Amino acid sequence: MPSTKCEGHEMLYAELDKYINSVKDQPGVLINVLHRAQELFGYLSEETQQYVAEKLNLPLSQVYGVVTFYNFFSTKPKGKHQVKVCLGTACYVKGADRVLERLKEELGVELDEPTKDGNFSIHAVRCLGACSMAPVVLVGERDFYGKVTPDEVSKIINKYKEE
Repeated sequence: MPSTKCEGHEMLYAELDKYINSVKDQPGVLINVLHRAQELFGYLSEETQQYVAEKLNLPLSQVYGVVTFYNFFSTKPKGKHQVKVCLGTACYVKGADRVLERLKEELGVELDEPTKDGNFSIHAVRCLGACSMAPVVLVGERDFYGKVTPDEVSKIINKYKEE
């Protein structure tokens, strides 16, 4: 294995190798391999991108270009519970910026960085498609909270602290 891999991730790289070997002869496998790598590692570090490039015999610039082009790929670790705050026009006008600031205060982090325990990360998004419920917060992929006020932030966060 290349020397770029992180210590302690041998099993994850072995799992990624297994996947790559099962699909590497198919055309256009890069995005699928990157999805699998992100599932395994949680994000796509420089080391992981280099590893994928070497395994697929692609230039690192091509791998990096795909990773940074698609917003579903992340180059930074994310928390177990990803809290997305809509900052689209309807949500912003109704106070999403204040909700976002309260989340940052409560969790003690800035945007797109995980809490020290790795339990949460906060992400600003442009639209969640629920403008009539503005401002909207989404935790994970399916827990929507509408008409959120800054005072409701603690209650929302506490629900996930116990998981």
